[in-house]
Amino acid sequence: MVLNILAIQTVYSQMVFHTLVLLASVALVTCDVSHLELERSTPEPPPKPYVFSYTAGRYPGHADRHHAEVSDGSGVVRGTFSYVDPRHKLRKVDYVADKEGFHPVLNEAPPDHPTDSEAVARAKDKHYQLYAQIAQQHHEHPYSDDVSAPQQSAAVAAAAEKHAQLFKVIAEQHARIAAEREALQREEEEKQQLQELGH
Repeated sequence: MVLNILAIQTVYSQMVFHTLVLLASVALVTCDVSHLELERSTPEPPPKPYVFSYTAGRYPGHADRHHAEVSDGSGVVRGTFSYVDPRHKLRKVDYVADKEGFHPVLNEAPPDHPTDSEAVARAKDKHYQLYAQIAQQHHEHPYSDDVSAPQQSAAVAAAAEKHAQLFKVIAEQHARIAAEREALQREEEEKQQLQELGH
C-alpha cells in the first residue's frame, strides 16, 4: 500500500514537472523580443562607386548606340546615352539620377505630334456628328418595350405546350407514388403498433 502511494506521488510529481516544463516552454516561445535590437559587429561597407560605358551596333563595324555612366557611391548617378532614331538622326540624353529622381536633358526636343490634314479633320468632324446623332436617337427610344421584347415563334410555343403537358403527367405520377408510399407507411406503423401490443 505504501509503495502504491509512493508510486502515485512519483507519477503525480512527474506530471506536475512535465506540465510546468510545457508551460514554461510555451511562455518562452510566445515572448516578445521585438524591442531587442541586434547589434552589428561589422560596420556597413563603404559605398562602391562605379564607372561603365559601352558602344553597340546592329551589325559588325557599325556603332549606333552608346551608353556611359558614373556613380560616386553616395546615390548620385550621372550618365549619357545616345542612339540613332528611325529617321537616322542621332539622339543624345544626358541625365542625373539622385534622391530627387531622374533628371534627363535632351539634346533636342522630340518632334511635335503630326497635325491633322484638312481631309482628316473633316472626316473626324463627320464621325463625331454621326455619333452624336445616333446617340440622340438611342436616347429618345421611340419604340415601346412590347415591340422590342422577344416574341415566341410557333415552334417554341408548341414545344412549351408539350413540355407543360409532360410536366403535368409527371406531377400526377409523383403524386400517385407519394400517396402509395404514405399508405404503405401507415400500414407499417399499424403493424408495428399491433406487434408492440401483442408482446
